[in-house]
Amino acid sequence: MGDSMSKRLKLVTGSESEMEERSFPNPFPDWDQGVLTSSSSSANSSTGDTFDANGKITEAFQKKVENKIKDLLQQMEEGLKTADPHDFSTYTGWTGIALLYLQLHRVSGDSSHLQRSLDYVKRALRNLNGRKVTFLCGDAGPLAVAAVVHHRLKNQADSNECLSKLLQLQRSVISPDSEIPDELLYGRAGYLYALLYVNKEVGPGTVDEHTIAKVVTAILESGKNLSREEKKTERCPLLYEWHKKQYVGAAHGLAGIYYMLMQPMAKVNIEILTELVRPSIDYVRHKKFRSGNYPSSLSNETDRLVHWCHGAPGVVHVLIMAHKLFKDEKYLKDAAECVEVIWQRGLLRKGYGICHGTAGNGYAFLSLYKLTQEQKYLYRACKSGKSYKAISKALGLPRTTVRAIIYKWRKHGTVENLPRSGRPTKITPRVQRQLIQEVTKDPTTTSKELQASLASVKFAEWCLDYGTHGCRIPDRPYSLFEGMAGAIHFLSDLAQPEASCFPAFEL
Repeated sequence: MGDSMSKRLKLVTGSESEMEERSFPNPFPDWDQGVLTSSSSSANSSTGDTFDANGKITEAFQKKVENKIKDLLQQMEEGLKTADPHDFSTYTGWTGIALLYLQLHRVSGDSSHLQRSLDYVKRALRNLNGRKVTFLCGDAGPLAVAAVVHHRLKNQADSNECLSKLLQLQRSVISPDSEIPDELLYGRAGYLYALLYVNKEVGPGTVDEHTIAKVVTAILESGKNLSREEKKTERCPLLYEWHKKQYVGAAHGLAGIYYMLMQPMAKVNIEILTELVRPSIDYVRHKKFRSGNYPSSLSNETDRLVHWCHGAPGVVHVLIMAHKLFKDEKYLKDAAECVEVIWQRGLLRKGYGICHGTAGNGYAFLSLYKLTQEQKYLYRACKSGKSYKAISKALGLPRTTVRAIIYKWRKHGTVENLPRSGRPTKITPRVQRQLIQEVTKDPTTTSKELQASLASVKFAEWCLDYGTHGCRIPDRPYSLFEGMAGAIHFLSDLAQPEASCFPAFEL
């Protein structure tokens, strides 16, 4: 039994050499090593050119990002001259480039980007083949993006025509005889995203609720049927597979499907979400590795992949959405564990893209940052701009003592029977009051917000050195999901991190 257990542990954790082969060691200092902006030289050296006194990204860093985007766009445009002229997909083809320019128009307001988006989506529309129906890899992507671009340009007749063709795809999606899968890249969830995307970008009701409900019902029935066949109705009421394998991740697996079903615009009844989706998410949670990562499939016991498509970077989005819906701290805790493993192992040797690259992993931090800004339950750190070191210097107390006092006050709401961390120090009532004032005075940023924000920026810094790390060159090196366009999209989202959005996935 002992030999069997040790073998399982070896399978679960994977070898260190395997992990090193898949990712680069993270060279950046962690968030609690002086990242709170302060007067200390150590903090300034790691974050001074990135964050201002309010914990916001500096104009200097934004300018650096903007210049890099211009440089990468030039490289991308040159490289696209030799791209596959028939690849219309969002994932690796012309629609992905159109979506990038639509994003650049959103963050900059430059009308030339909108025109560029139209040029690329027209190329895609000329190559539709009717074989696939999803946003990422099928006809739904070009049609949905074209409907949005034409709407922005006030070409309403063209927008309506694209919308009509998009809705015609529904028949094959909901047909009981259809062999279409349910996952995001090639299945029903990918078509559902296209409908929700149009409603978000063009306006609520552009695609009627009844149409969306029929797609949702098809996804739910498919999941219930497989769960029944696998005798997992009680443990995992909604079960899905792709090519006879029950994947976990965002691209082909449960995470991507559950995430789409939980979208507010999908308007799935809360009772259905509670009775079917929530226990299914909990079933996936119990498959988590001790590292905080998730397997690529339910049967896989090897902790190797830290990608959006397979692993924690995709699952984290589901956990964040589950926390928003069900208000349960366990989902936030698991999301934080996902972020930790991404921080440790997320600088990928596969490249800078968003499907299985560093930019996609960076979006996990941006998503957690958005969540923590909206919630009040997280611990409040001391005033942004004042680190433990700065407070301890002002009060003449050891930093460890200050940290212990603040921690105890935040957790218990009192400083009675103060812990004596570090060198014993007598704490007077006056000092207690000063410390509490520092903790409560104008708290603008929580420690978790800064952790997520810093991590996303550090991953962006990695992308700013695009091409210098010795990463593998993807098959479609300039595409949205595999290559340079995805990195540009991620960098552009740093201009408005609160409005950041993983393309073709988040809404």
